[in-house]
Amino acid sequence: MLVLSRHKDETIMIGDDIELTIVDIRGDKVRVGIKAPSSIPVHRKEVYDAIRKENEGASTFERSDLNEIPPPRIARF
Repeated sequence: MLVLSRHKDETIMIGDDIELTIVDIRGDKVRVGIKAPSSIPVHRKEVYDAIRKENEGASTFERSDLNEIPPPRIARF
């Protein structure tokens, strides 16, 4: 892990497209502003972990789950 020290209003660049700016420092909290292309998702880690967990749960599909889905109704005219 790279650890950098920054003061308020100073910026860290990640590659050419991502800027992290220290917006405010109050006690033990630091506010960080992030500029990134819209194609790069930016989440707090706990939100990212929840999304990943939900996606993993959705991707585990069992064949037995098919038995729980009722067959489609076919309209006859």
